[in-house]
Amino acid sequence: MAETLALEADLRAHVDTLCQEIGPRAPFLGHGLLQAQFYIREILDQAGLQVEEQGYDYFGKPVANLIARSPGQPDGEGFYLIGAHYDTVPATPGADDNASAVAVLLELAKWTRQSSLPLRFAAFTLEEAPAFSTRDQGSRVYTRRAAARGEHILGAIVLEMVGYTCPRQHYPFALRWAGYPEEGNYIGVVGDWRSRKLGRSVLNGLRKNPRLPAESLTVPFKGWILPETRLSDHASFWDCGWPALMVTDTAFFRNPNYHTPRDRPETLNYRFMAELVLGLELAIEELAQGSR
Repeated sequence: MAETLALEADLRAHVDTLCQEIGPRAPFLGHGLLQAQFYIREILDQAGLQVEEQGYDYFGKPVANLIARSPGQPDGEGFYLIGAHYDTVPATPGADDNASAVAVLLELAKWTRQSSLPLRFAAFTLEEAPAFSTRDQGSRVYTRRAAARGEHILGAIVLEMVGYTCPRQHYPFALRWAGYPEEGNYIGVVGDWRSRKLGRSVLNGLRKNPRLPAESLTVPFKGWILPETRLSDHASFWDCGWPALMVTDTAFFRNPNYHTPRDRPETLNYRFMAELVLGLELAIEELAQGSR
């Protein structure tokens, strides 16, 4: 319980900094995107990780992904990546979308030295429109350069909106009778066919935390059969043929504050986010056991 309470406080502090002290984080709206980049870099540095700024130009605006790993992790070794985007649409402080995921990523990064699994952490820029699904989307810049370098990505876990719970869960039409819960109190794990093994391991690990309900969905054809499943940075990895999962509270199927000024820190469930951190630690341990 003490560990969970401490995690809640740290998660809330990250979200408050990103949403209240910094505010909207969009490339052509003040300096919020750059301030968020500096903040995330500071926390990753404090965690003792080596951080690479993967910079590029977006219509005259310098932007950057942040890639972190444990010191001494050799190049050429296969690794798992945990990622989240840190930008927002201009109108919103972006608490659930996507400060919640960034906060979870940062707390996982603090823990990473306790794991034997080769891990990297990625804070992606420019996931939101108008860069989404273009060559300027941060995760597409990353995957393009990773492929050019011949990096061996064993699997990616992308965190996308992970902080909102509610009494009533909605679903796309195709899933309304698939037997998923009516209450929006679980974390979802979405993967494509290539990601099935990764998805089973992550789901098994998450479910080892009895306080975190978890559900999964596997989609064929890289998600094109259900386009809603492609709406985050994991699709950049699917399109390159790498196993990848989206870990999510289901975004606009649950959260009515999506992409509005109402997406504020006080709407989030920090206990749920803390249990997710603990569940992801168990999922990482599950992946480490499977790689031995």
